Amino acid sequence: MDTTPVMFAMCLIMPICGVFAAIVPFLQPRTQAFAVTVPSSADSDAFIKSLKRRYAATVLVATALLSVACVAASVARNFVAFVMLISVGTLALFLASYALMLAYRRRVIAYKKQRGWAAQTQQAVASIGGEPEGAPRGISLKWSLVYVPIVLVTLAIAAAGYPSMPDQIPMHVGFDGTVDRWADKSLGVVLFPIALELFLIAAMVFCHWQALVSKKWQEPGAPASSAWAYGMFVRANTIVLVGCGAIIVAAMGISFELYIVGAIGIDLAIFAMLASCVPLVVASVLVSAAYGQSGSRVFRRMQASGDMLVDDDEHWKLGIFYWNSADASVFVPKRFGIGWTINFARPAAWAAIAGFCLATVAFVLVAAVMVG
Repeated sequence: MDTTPVMFAMCLIMPICGVFAAIVPFLQPRTQAFAVTVPSSADSDAFIKSLKRRYAATVLVATALLSVACVAASVARNFVAFVMLISVGTLALFLASYALMLAYRRRVIAYKKQRGWAAQTQQAVASIGGEPEGAPRGISLKWSLVYVPIVLVTLAIAAAGYPSMPDQIPMHVGFDGTVDRWADKSLGVVLFPIALELFLIAAMVFCHWQALVSKKWQEPGAPASSAWAYGMFVRANTIVLVGCGAIIVAAMGISFELYIVGAIGIDLAIFAMLASCVPLVVASVLVSAAYGQSGSRVFRRMQASGDMLVDDDEHWKLGIFYWNSADASVFVPKRFGIGWTINFARPAAWAAIAGFCLATVAFVLVAAVMVG
């Protein structure tokens, strides 16, 4: 197997992740700067803008260096270095960008005190459940039924292909193209792609549900219009999640099943699996750039205010961990980044974490039994 095309395709991971990390500060609501609550007028403050530009420039330089190193390793076919750069390098990039965010967060906190930015009152500007009349909302969970025909098609391929299925199937290929693990023909092996599909579907449906039930963000001073923007943000994200989720589930399950029954080669199966992730990445970046976190960019030209109607910085630990026992919400919009996080002060949040961990462990154990 020629792994060069796969390696070059994987080289795109670094610049995509790096560029996205670099633009995150520009996608946040105008009342937030590096996970610190500020007046909406601070969006045009020279000091805040300079911090955002410096953050972006630093992350982009690091991204460029790592991307060049990835390409060089792939050209040299240095598989060990390539794997280390893609795995450890990507993780290091995110950790470094988070550390830089914390450093700039401290500077914003100091600047906030210097400017005397403080909320005189604490107004409730977010609601749980229900949007303003006529406001957009995420698409229904009923759209998850789109996954059903995908599973049925995969099951049909398994049933039709099992009699002619090879006696031994390569189950793992190293970056050098050498098969290092095989599995004997069995019912468990031929049904494994369906188990993989069900696990992926469960993850997609959970993310969809989380977006629908999350605490609704509303900007102080403009609750109605910001609620409308948030609804557009949720709708766009749930459409992307269902559409791209169906592509990923189909590619992962059907192409894997076709490979197992001997209908296609491993090269085509791997290519289909990797290619299926491209629409999700591209669509997510486009939605993030168009809408901003929680829809903040939709109404970015609205009149800014120097007043602070709410300040909940005390509930955000290290800028990204939300802890508020007085808030009944389990899922809330992220303070720094795109999407949602959990309220760590709620027992239901820890139950969700435990459930995810148990589901992952269960899937790994089931996979080991099926293909072992």
